Amino acid sequence: MPVVLVILALAVIAGLATGGSLRFLERSRIHWWALAPIALVLQLIPMLGGSAGRVGLAAAMLVTSYVLLLAVVAVNRHVPGAALMATGLLFNVAVVALNGGMPVSRAAIRDAGAKGAIVIEDGAKHHVMTDADVLTPLADVVPVPQPFGIVLSIGDVLLYGGMAWWCFAVTRGRFRENRRPPARRLKMYRGIHSPAAYRLPARYRRAPVSAPLGEARSGTSP
Repeated sequence: MPVVLVILALAVIAGLATGGSLRFLERSRIHWWALAPIALVLQLIPMLGGSAGRVGLAAAMLVTSYVLLLAVVAVNRHVPGAALMATGLLFNVAVVALNGGMPVSRAAIRDAGAKGAIVIEDGAKHHVMTDADVLTPLADVVPVPQPFGIVLSIGDVLLYGGMAWWCFAVTRGRFRENRRPPARRLKMYRGIHSPAAYRLPARYRRAPVSAPLGEARSGTSP
């Protein structure tokens, strides 16, 4: 998905150009981040299989991937752009669940200058939009011309916009602390270069042991 990488790179560059720093990225904490690559794999499997005969299974995997991403956004709902990302994911999962895959507009394919075979012949994940499809305004109807030559949905636009806003805001240092306590199994990410003690909020760090009452006297004893 090169268009996503381009959008995120531009967001980071914009943040740096307006006085931001990459060091702020190390201070952001993302809980349950391990679910994101799992969701990505679930979206790639139908494309690699390329079997239109397994549409139901592929749609289920696609819906599951969106649910996993929604879980990540939900537990990190205080980060910048979370509302946009959640809305985009909800739009996509609704369209896919109701149509057994993502419908793609023929007109959008033509306007994007993309080859229909590249866009829709994975069959298991996309299909050409028909009159039987519902929620078609939320389907893949937004053409992105060459050099990308792809078609996006409104949900994709909102999702990528939320991700870009997160990159820009965090690079600028304008983000609220993620107040959720650390997970036991899916450890949070908070800067790979920061010390372990720094990755925890202050209230979760071990408090210094104070001297027992009566032993912390100064001066001479009576």
